[in-house]
Amino acid sequence: MVCCLMKRKRKGSTGGIAHTILRTNSDSQREILYEDKDSSVPIFDVNDIFDATGNFSLGNKLGQGGFGSVYKGVLFDGQEIAVKRLSQTSRQGIEEFKNEVRLVSKLQHKNLARLFGCCIHGDEKMLVYEYLQNRSLDFFIFGLQLDWPRRFEIIIGIARGLLYLHQDSRMKIIHRDLKASNVLLDAAMNPKISDFGLARLFGEDQTEANTNRVVGTYSGYMSPEYAMGGLYSTKSDAFSFGVLTLEILSGRRSNQCHQESPSISLIAHVSALSHQVMTRCIQIGLLCVQESPVDRPTMSDVVFMLGNATTLPSPKKPAFILQGKYDDMDTITTGSSAIPSTNRVTLSTLVPR
Repeated sequence: MVCCLMKRKRKGSTGGIAHTILRTNSDSQREILYEDKDSSVPIFDVNDIFDATGNFSLGNKLGQGGFGSVYKGVLFDGQEIAVKRLSQTSRQGIEEFKNEVRLVSKLQHKNLARLFGCCIHGDEKMLVYEYLQNRSLDFFIFGLQLDWPRRFEIIIGIARGLLYLHQDSRMKIIHRDLKASNVLLDAAMNPKISDFGLARLFGEDQTEANTNRVVGTYSGYMSPEYAMGGLYSTKSDAFSFGVLTLEILSGRRSNQCHQESPSISLIAHVSALSHQVMTRCIQIGLLCVQESPVDRPTMSDVVFMLGNATTLPSPKKPAFILQGKYDDMDTITTGSSAIPSTNRVTLSTLVPR
């Protein structure tokens, strides 16, 4: 590959981050980086990324998932970054990479992780994000103890981020993979939704879409209409939000209950506790995980219910789908048949420092 590197500093959407513009004679890389004419995402020089992360040293490793690994880095202007380095053997390929670059570069909200830029060099594909000191939500709600006011603020923040994606941004976006490990926390414990590799753009008047290839995390977060029929919408994101809300409130993973008792899911477990503390949030979570998408609230409804002492409707039948059968697995669906597969698992594992 023949390439030419030209260094210059720019100030703008990246907040004054110094970076290198990469110009290449590779048609495939030019297509990857520039086919979206509206995209203004900065392109980092691979040498700056290697320098910033100490050649991706183990000491800078923040975590690892099915897509690859995440490393902390410090650029030469002192800016802290998090580099998502896609594994060359990952099933998260070039389409997911381009999808994340195109979508996240255009999104601006305090409850969404901020993309600073990307880097492509040979087979290397990297995304450069803001560094968030407290890593992912699953580290706190399943390990360390959070008090109730903090958990409530995290729930509200996630709801506002989803509302922005569904309604308030210039583009209508369905995330399709909302889960605890895809919510990051900054120094003040503010939640930021991340990982948009599986997200899909909707038209302004579009309400739902169908796919023969179901992807995402199967361990409790996936709505029944998406898991079984490939149908996704804002209501499938609402379902994932409901499961996540119940996890935040209970401190239990979505698949933990039926590992202990195969007949009980997290939804069933929290449903039985709904007369106790935090009744309101539990009830909102249960409204989000109702079996029928028509019955689930929109994220606008959720934000309103969280912030106002209104009377809440009683939840109808929740979705208890495939309890314990395909835990921690993703699925690829063709037609009406579902084939479980471990190839697209996106669960994150934290690495101690």
